[in-house]
Amino acid sequence: MIPAARISAAIEVLADLTTRRRPAADALKDWGLSHRFAGSGDRAAIAGIVYDTLRRRASAAHVMGSEEPRALVLGMLVLMRALDGEAIAALADGSRFAPAPLTEDERARLADPSIKGAPPFVRGDYPQWLHASLRHVFGEDVVAEGAALATRAPLDLRVNTLKGEPEAVRAELSHLSPAPGRFSPLALRILLDSEGKAPPVSAEPAFLRGEVEVQDEGSQLAAILARPVPGSQVLDLCAGAGGKTLEFAALMDNKGQLYAHDSDIRRLKPMHERLARAGVRNVQVRSPRGAEDVLHDLEGRMDLVLVDAPCTGTGTWRRNPDAKWRVRPGALAQRTSEQAKILEEAAHYVRPGGRLAYVTCSLLDEENGAQVRALLSKREDFHVVPPNETVLSLGAHGQALADAALTSREGILMTPRRTGTDGFFVSVMKRAG
Repeated sequence: MIPAARISAAIEVLADLTTRRRPAADALKDWGLSHRFAGSGDRAAIAGIVYDTLRRRASAAHVMGSEEPRALVLGMLVLMRALDGEAIAALADGSRFAPAPLTEDERARLADPSIKGAPPFVRGDYPQWLHASLRHVFGEDVVAEGAALATRAPLDLRVNTLKGEPEAVRAELSHLSPAPGRFSPLALRILLDSEGKAPPVSAEPAFLRGEVEVQDEGSQLAAILARPVPGSQVLDLCAGAGGKTLEFAALMDNKGQLYAHDSDIRRLKPMHERLARAGVRNVQVRSPRGAEDVLHDLEGRMDLVLVDAPCTGTGTWRRNPDAKWRVRPGALAQRTSEQAKILEEAAHYVRPGGRLAYVTCSLLDEENGAQVRALLSKREDFHVVPPNETVLSLGAHGQALADAALTSREGILMTPRRTGTDGFFVSVMKRAG
């Protein structure tokens, strides 16, 4: 497909999103199935245009004076891909498969694409209804934090130390030009190409042998800060597909016992294959069984309980830009209710002297500090481990993370702008012993 045809296809996909209000991945998949002539490179390029447009939706709409899919794509091309009006006109020239020619109004708007003076939610490219919550956390930096969330995320890998060592794995993947992580000693970072396409890491021999896993550096850091100790008893209460479970097993050197549970058995399905590939031997998966309490024997026994809580995912907007515009106030209320219940449940499994690690990929205080404060008001036998102590588990990189991240009495908040990671909140609490 010629570049202009890819632009037309992206506009078509965005129109489908507007009409059917569903995840972008579903719309892109359906487009690919109904246009089988498009090769993998074409589909990747179209997805890149769609996701870049969603990243800059608010500012693109402001520049173009419209929220129509065509206007959003044109605005993105000038704002994010730095094409000038003439370059965009060459793509939208009305030829076969290309978008219709630019109107005089479109040409004028593309010639002066400034968003200076626009409202903060436009300059930061986030939903207007979330402005108060984000400003509460970031203050005057809210626009800069939002703009960082509107960029592309790199591809981060975690070296599985049960199978390999960081330097050796980095050398094996040298053809991908990986750089070491900024804070995590296990991280390797691979930058995307100019169209936002990542290399097919899952086909690499190192991945197939279980030497690396795809995992954002912020997620890696969250697991390290929780500090699972070799030989201890650990419960991952909201394990999902097992990303942090796998890292815990490696940090524990396969020693001790690690229990993995999730309330939705479907989310646990990928874990079993991942555990085998990673060479993990100390994980016991406790799948839900109807009304049966499959964790009753763990109450009051765990050295560490991890709650990787379901949340709005505001910290992952770089990777899931369509979720930014699909989240609604009702979803936030639902998530905070779920989080409060899960945290109270998790506290019952912590032994006296044990620790409870609360992690979200959210930036909102409603899902982060407020949840910790609420639990502490009900459980006086728990207290927060100060962030300057929590970061000690990172060794030499601990103070650097503390300096870069946003810290509070309740925990540590990582953001793309501050730490170059996805947005993650980590609070470690200890039960009196």
